Amino acid sequence: MNTYKIFVVDDDPIYAKVLSYHLSQNPDYEVDIYNSGKDCLRNLYRNPDLVALDYSMPDYSGLEILGKLKEYNSELPVIVISGQNDINTAIHILKSGAFDYIVKDNDALNRLWNTVNHAKDQIKLKREVEQLRAEVGKKYEFSKRIIGTSAEMKQIFNTIEKATQTNITVSISGETGTGKEVVAKAIHHNSTKASKPFVVVNVSAIPEDLIESEMFGHEKGSFTGADRRRIGKFEQADGGTLFLDEIGEMSLSMQAKLLRVIQEKELSRVGGNEIVKVNVRIIIATHRNLQEEVKSGRFREDLYYRLLGLPITLPPLRTRGTDIILLALHFINEFCKQNQLKHINISKEAQSKLLSYHYPGNVRELKAIVELAAVLCMNYEILADDITFHKLNEVNDMLYEEMSLDEYNAKIISNYLKKYNNDIAEVAERLKIGKSTIYRMKKIGII
Repeated sequence: MNTYKIFVVDDDPIYAKVLSYHLSQNPDYEVDIYNSGKDCLRNLYRNPDLVALDYSMPDYSGLEILGKLKEYNSELPVIVISGQNDINTAIHILKSGAFDYIVKDNDALNRLWNTVNHAKDQIKLKREVEQLRAEVGKKYEFSKRIIGTSAEMKQIFNTIEKATQTNITVSISGETGTGKEVVAKAIHHNSTKASKPFVVVNVSAIPEDLIESEMFGHEKGSFTGADRRRIGKFEQADGGTLFLDEIGEMSLSMQAKLLRVIQEKELSRVGGNEIVKVNVRIIIATHRNLQEEVKSGRFREDLYYRLLGLPITLPPLRTRGTDIILLALHFINEFCKQNQLKHINISKEAQSKLLSYHYPGNVRELKAIVELAAVLCMNYEILADDITFHKLNEVNDMLYEEMSLDEYNAKIISNYLKKYNNDIAEVAERLKIGKSTIYRMKKIGII
């Protein structure tokens, strides 16, 4: 949790500012002030982590606001602050779901500070327990999370099993789309660090001037726009696993800083002097040949040997034979579940067509191809004609772009018109729609 959003709700603007100023001394706390219950309730969409609520408000009573807050989120900690030093009132409020009851006296600010910290720690612990239960509940079994029975994949399974037995650094290589992150997750979730964080950094997606802050964090005021302290990925992954994807894209200057942190197991945030100890398992991935990158001077030799650890090379999909069909069936089943569709089969001819292709985009491309085929097929069976091996950007647009139903239908009809040389009668027959529907869409210019 990088920031902890707190709502201060009090009709006394001066006292509200005092509370806000006091809580804002913690750089991780983001405090919003509301001078009425109505304003607080109107802004609940901003998802506060905690509410400090005055008991006596002009528009709603403290109990009414407390009830509405609990209706919105039963787990939301609400600290009620009141001028009434009455034990019966306090008991009634606590029984109504308040996290704590604080009397407005000389010690109120200190009590509030301690109670907020206590609530924050409880929420953090609860979320960690929930995350652990979720991960245990969906235990990563290699044979279920990584689909394949080919000789190449059986060898991969054996290597993954060895990787889970120690905390050795793992380097995963392979073409784009071969499933490097899936393997990294399988290693983490079957290791002794399974209950700790698994943090992903896609090195190629982070601008060069931001990557040091992203990795190591920064202190407030360390550069323009740094309005609060930020914890970096290394600290977020402390005790767990840090997955550095596409590490071959990292600059030489950043490689030197990464090497030092790995060797010393400590870091300093950008703009800070504090030494922070970190205990992180490193898993790296790249589609580049790091040995060639070292020879060409684009990757540090000392960092290469530090990261090599246990190497895993994922085979391209085109070499995996009938794994292609197993993966296709898996993706179709998942697609049908997500979209509440009946089970869809793949005809023998369609399977042969899938096996004949070379898949430059590997598993990721196969997933896009079969999901589009599932959309286009009729009678819950994918035929050879439903499978398209080109225009993958169009495929992604159809599957993931937010569109209305009419726009989605127009995309499908346009695809069929291209496939069948603008034969409207043929397309109408295959899609089981009237020819007038296609003529109407053409007339208004949406296909």
